[in-house]
Amino acid sequence: MAGVGVGAAATMTGLAVAFLGSSIGLHRVPEGHVAVYYRGGALLQKTKGPGFQMMTPLVTKVHYVQTTVQTDKVTDIPCGTSGGTVISFDRIEAVNQLRADLVYETVKNYTVDYDKTWIYDKIHHEINQMCSRSTLEEMYITKFDTLDETLRDALQSDIDRHAPGISILAIRVTKPRIPANIARHFEEIESEKTKLKVAEQTQRLVEKVAETERKKAVIEAEKLAAVEIVELERSLKLKQNQQLVASIENEMHGAKARAEADASLYRMAKEAEANKLRLTPELLQWEAVRALANNTKVFWGDKLPSLYADGAKLLG
Repeated sequence: MAGVGVGAAATMTGLAVAFLGSSIGLHRVPEGHVAVYYRGGALLQKTKGPGFQMMTPLVTKVHYVQTTVQTDKVTDIPCGTSGGTVISFDRIEAVNQLRADLVYETVKNYTVDYDKTWIYDKIHHEINQMCSRSTLEEMYITKFDTLDETLRDALQSDIDRHAPGISILAIRVTKPRIPANIARHFEEIESEKTKLKVAEQTQRLVEKVAETERKKAVIEAEKLAAVEIVELERSLKLKQNQQLVASIENEMHGAKARAEADASLYRMAKEAEANKLRLTPELLQWEAVRALANNTKVFWGDKLPSLYADGAKLLG
């Protein structure tokens, strides 16, 4: 019973504070928001930040404008492609933020519902522009992976010129819905592309295996060639060594022969010198007489040859 009494007292106190606040114009601005004020439908130039703020009750109306990052979801966006096919985007999310110091200018120009102009309506417009310039295949397949960035840049380009306080941080686009028969056609195309990719992968694998085998064969051939080169160099080196040994032996033999010839020539020269000293004219005459004396020939006549006469003189 006491608990019920305390709760009732707290409720009455809260109501009293709320009534008192509304009567004196006290209000609370949430964190991450900026308060803008209208009086008689006219936007007042003053803005207030988070916390308890004061305003003139009854004649002044307050709106809270978010300045933190927010995500706007734009749904059900139909568009027609250049070929006349109607497609639809179920949802496009735009992550955006309004600068706190430009809240007044933005609200003054585009009201507190500025995001309707620059996010919701602008996304509808840009998507329809892109569709009208693109084929179904481009919107559904070819250009879809870049559609987020393209749409973000298109929005930010116009916003920078007309509402510079707004920043488009990111765009997320869902896959568009297309007619069922065309979807089946694209699925068949994707299936064929998948088969083609598998075939290409298989071909690349076969080529890779063949290339590996070729490289192995080349490496083996290069190894054998290197071994043959080493063997050839070893054989050539052996032949060169043998040739060098033979050349050295020939030089040694020639030197020996020249030495022997020089010795023989030296001996003969010495013998010639000795003979020259020993074989005087007298000795030669003497040897000649001796040789004649041993001759068995008999000479008849008045005069003997002078050789004998000269020899006789030598003997006498």
